[in-house]
Amino acid sequence: MKKLFLGIGIGIILSCLVLTFIDFQNTNTSLNMPLSFSGNSIAVEKNSPADRIKQSDIHVLNDKVVIDIENPEWAMFTDTNSMDPLFDSGSNAIELVPKSEQEIQAGDIVSYKSEYADGIIIHRVAKIGTDEDGWFAVMKGDNNPTADPGKVRFDQIQRVVVAIVY
Repeated sequence: MKKLFLGIGIGIILSCLVLTFIDFQNTNTSLNMPLSFSGNSIAVEKNSPADRIKQSDIHVLNDKVVIDIENPEWAMFTDTNSMDPLFDSGSNAIELVPKSEQEIQAGDIVSYKSEYADGIIIHRVAKIGTDEDGWFAVMKGDNNPTADPGKVRFDQIQRVVVAIVY
């Protein structure tokens, strides 16, 4: 009887994993990324922004916080909801101007000019690649169901986010 229950339990677990795999496939989630298990769920490891500010450059004092970075730029956000819940209108960011495409990696949040929209867009780098025209990035708002249209070239990238202040 114990073997029967064990077999049924293993069968249920395998069925759940197969259904989860199929669900990942249907939502265009890449299964080439590492999986982590937490409780009763499976989480896909996502790319995080590069660490550009060393801990030794952050000084938390009694009356202020000082971050030692050269040539910082300030940014604020409009209420598009594309990057919810990471930031929204009212949040502020500190950005740096990247010098080369080697400074940009998947997971970074960058501001860029798009031929498909007016103004500056701030979205996450979903993918980096090369084609016959050279380096490109595919961008996506964290809260958007699909990637932004077109490939973003390095000359379109204005700045890269290094800190968000709420």
